[in-house]
Amino acid sequence: MDAGLKTRYKLAASLKELVRREPLDKITVKQIAEGCRVSRQTFYRCFLDKYDLVNWYFERLVEQSFKEMGVSLTLREGLLNKFNFIKAEQSFFACAFGSHDANSLMAYDYEYIYRFYSDIICRKTGPLDGDTQFLLEMYCRGSIQMTAQWAVSGMERSPAQMVELLIESMPERLEVLLRDLGTQ
Repeated sequence: MDAGLKTRYKLAASLKELVRREPLDKITVKQIAEGCRVSRQTFYRCFLDKYDLVNWYFERLVEQSFKEMGVSLTLREGLLNKFNFIKAEQSFFACAFGSHDANSLMAYDYEYIYRFYSDIICRKTGPLDGDTQFLLEMYCRGSIQMTAQWAVSGMERSPAQMVELLIESMPERLEVLLRDLGTQ
């Protein structure tokens, strides 16, 4: 692992420690940098802001699940991996999903999953028609909202229960498109 990547993980570890004590919105870049003994300049060489750090860390945790979805993992298995990652880092993600900043994890996760599902469907059918785009936007927004609610409210449902409910709530048109790809 190169030095830049090590620094990024050190900054993430510092942030994870800080969110155990206070909300993400109250944590400063200075606190994050001091927590791993680097300068603010080093932080800003790696990330735009603390939300960029959260989003980067989230992407590292789920990217393997999503990259393998439709290849060696089904939609259900990929989502289960994502929810297990979130559950394993419960305090971090409860805090991260609780933030509603413009660069928040909710906004990032929406863009990430919308782009992911859209790319899968476009590879199969070509550009999204207006109705499919609407359904996909609605489904992604709803699933992110419910994921955030689950994360900030104590994660009472198991990751498997969350995955089953998210798949069950998927509009039939989307479910058919994803199932036909061997991802269901």
